[in-house]
Amino acid sequence: MSDHPVTELRLVVTADDYEEALRFYRDVLGLSERAAFSGPDGRVTILDAGRATLEIADPAHAAFVDQVEVGRRVAGHVRVAFEVPDSAEATRRLAGAGAEVVAEPTRTPWNSLNARLEGPAGLQLTLFSDLE
Repeated sequence: MSDHPVTELRLVVTADDYEEALRFYRDVLGLSERAAFSGPDGRVTILDAGRATLEIADPAHAAFVDQVEVGRRVAGHVRVAFEVPDSAEATRRLAGAGAEVVAEPTRTPWNSLNARLEGPAGLQLTLFSDLE
C-alpha cells in the first residue's frame, strides 16, 4: 500500500459541447487520451494532464492572483492551471482554436509567465511557464 492514500486527482468536467471540448483539450492543448468509453448512457474521455495537484486558495489569495494575471477579479470558484513549455505560444494556439484570451501572458512576482483564457466547457484556464 502506498504511503499516500490518494493515487490520482481526476477533474471531471461536464461539457455541453462534448466534441468541441474534446477537440480543444485533446487535439489543440495536447492532452493525450488515456481511455474513452461510449454507450447508450453517454460518452466520456479521460485525458492525461501529467502530474496533478490540488491548490486551495483563500479568497484574498485568489483575488491577488487574478490581479497579477488579469488586473481584476475574474475567476470563479474553480480555475484550471496548465503548466506548458511556452505559455505565449500556447496562448496563441488556443486562441486560434476558439479560446477567449482574458489576459495575455504576464510575468508574475513568482517568476513565471502566466496567461488567462476562457476555454470550452466553461473552464477558466491559466497557462503558465516557469522563467529561469
